[in-house]
Amino acid sequence: MRVATDIGGTFTDLVYADNNGNFGMAKAHTTPSKFEEGVMNVLQKSMINPESIEMFIHGSTVIINALTERKGVKVGLISTQGTRDVLEIARGNRPDLYNFRYQKPAPFVERYLRMEVEERLNFRGEIIYPLNETQIPSIIEYFKKEKVEAIAVCYLHSYINPVHEEKTVDLIKHLWPEVSVTASYEITKEWREYERTNTTVLNSYVKPIAASYIDQLNKKMMNYGVNSRPYIMQSNGGVTTFERAKETPINMVESGPVAGIYGAAVLGEILGEENIIAFDIGGTTAKCSLITNGNVKITTDYYIEKNEKTAGYPVKVPVVDIVEIGNGGGSIAWIDSAGSLKVGPKSAGASPGPVAYGKGGEDPTTTDANLITGRLSKDNFDYEVDVEKVKKAIEKKVSSHYDLSYVEGAMGIIDIANSNMLNALKLISIRKGHDPKDFTMIAFGGGGSMHAAALAKELGVKKVIVPVASSVFSAWGMLMTDLRHDYIQTHIKQLDGINLEDINLRWDKVTNHAYSQFIEEGMKEDQIVFSRFVDMRYLGQEHTVKVPVTNMDWTEESITEIIERFHDLHEQNYTFKLPETPAEIVNLHLTGFGKVDKPVLPTLKIEGKTVNSALKENRPVFFRDSGWTSTAVFYRKDMEPGMRIEGPAIIEEQSATTLIYSGQSIEMDSYGNLIIDTGVK
Repeated sequence: MRVATDIGGTFTDLVYADNNGNFGMAKAHTTPSKFEEGVMNVLQKSMINPESIEMFIHGSTVIINALTERKGVKVGLISTQGTRDVLEIARGNRPDLYNFRYQKPAPFVERYLRMEVEERLNFRGEIIYPLNETQIPSIIEYFKKEKVEAIAVCYLHSYINPVHEEKTVDLIKHLWPEVSVTASYEITKEWREYERTNTTVLNSYVKPIAASYIDQLNKKMMNYGVNSRPYIMQSNGGVTTFERAKETPINMVESGPVAGIYGAAVLGEILGEENIIAFDIGGTTAKCSLITNGNVKITTDYYIEKNEKTAGYPVKVPVVDIVEIGNGGGSIAWIDSAGSLKVGPKSAGASPGPVAYGKGGEDPTTTDANLITGRLSKDNFDYEVDVEKVKKAIEKKVSSHYDLSYVEGAMGIIDIANSNMLNALKLISIRKGHDPKDFTMIAFGGGGSMHAAALAKELGVKKVIVPVASSVFSAWGMLMTDLRHDYIQTHIKQLDGINLEDINLRWDKVTNHAYSQFIEEGMKEDQIVFSRFVDMRYLGQEHTVKVPVTNMDWTEESITEIIERFHDLHEQNYTFKLPETPAEIVNLHLTGFGKVDKPVLPTLKIEGKTVNSALKENRPVFFRDSGWTSTAVFYRKDMEPGMRIEGPAIIEEQSATTLIYSGQSIEMDSYGNLIIDTGVK
């Protein structure tokens, strides 16, 4: 049996698949003080025999939470002499060009904890000044005095030659074996000094936190009787072992959300959908990503806390390209100083949660608004819901400011939340030159199916798929993942006249290293698969395009093919190409997969039921255009393939609700997915 768990802001989800292809799920409330408790709670709730678990996969928000909440450890930085202030200098670009009060993000390491060492390599990785090893002991003593808990080491050009970083780490471990230490070459071998340094610092900042969490979770699982080798979800859409995750936890920064994106790509492949808008609404955030021709886009230009007011913090590791906003079921509605209604980014979270939870929450949320407008039923909550209390909260915090009824206030909350999410969807589609009519939306998360039909119609998407177990779909995506590692090495070379022997030796070196790593992680030779890419640009240009290349040795013919492919991809990404301009490689990128057997998605039996057999009730639902409208409500569990329902209608399941509007229809496919026709022509 394969089991996957995913920690969200409000709920911890579990999905399992047995050897016969049967799927099951469970949900438990997230326990923010000790996340591992939520994992154990949902394991117990699922009633799974722990000894039957053959593969355990875990996704967690521990790393991103530690970063955004500033709950990491005290870090000391050792850098090349003269580069102490690279974190302070950062980049000159400003997200808000005309904001003269703009301030750069404060470094995670204060200046008094940033120390310099005499050493220097040139851009080829050749030693100009050898490492002055005599300086390291005094720096260690100083860090001990300042109660530093983790050390980051980042020297100039170590992405080409890490010899000085390796010596420094050896000295630190000899002099202070208890301290946590990270060298930049262990995290990234891609250039950009500020980005490399910041990423190394962030890894050190969360490394002890991650190690403690992973060790605690592993211990509890073993005590519970789980004996299988555990894996953890990475931000690149693949999994790795617990032990490796403890060394480079920054690779878990988007551990949970990317699993849903990858799951959408897998489901799209099963259903014959290549172009997908993956749309995930959880309790705290809404996330979306574009999948084109079946490919999930991976980027190393990822930032945390980046918005229109702040440049954020770069994280130079492979991450699924994802847009995330602070709008989910628990997002709080509030009035700003100008009198405008806002929803999010602050969330009620798991505790106290929305007002409807009855756990002390006083601020109305998107969930509360959906309850009051009839979209959600109070019978589907885990708690006894005081509807009058929810109405009063909306009246007090929203409606009274505009002299509106409580239901108009609730509808306003939904409208603002939808507007925020629509803007995020436009960022990944229209604003990148894609026509939404060419894409199918796969909506998941606890709130995805609630909002998807309205947003898809507004965006111009014709079809929406609400997958089986949509509320725990990110965990489902983990069941479908392979082990994955990305190896990116900066290697700037003009393609015309490139030394073929040298480039093939470089590919062989990184491939052999990757192969050894997968073998160490328990993979067999026939399970290991590689894909090669190069980041390319025109000579004199700044930005690159990722180009897939052959896995075989390069020849003159393959060089010609790579250049032609680059021209075409450059035109696709930037609307133009320059055939007469020389092209150059910036990075070599090898992606390695350790393929594992995956559960097969079963088809459902058709028993000849009628639609009325799935009807639960008719209840009034408030719509912006038609007001209170009698709406048919159906049980998803009682539906079968081929059933078609005309809107307006609601389909309820254990932990999610699907809403369709007048002029839309919904049909269940052979796998049990709900297919929505949005009415867009």
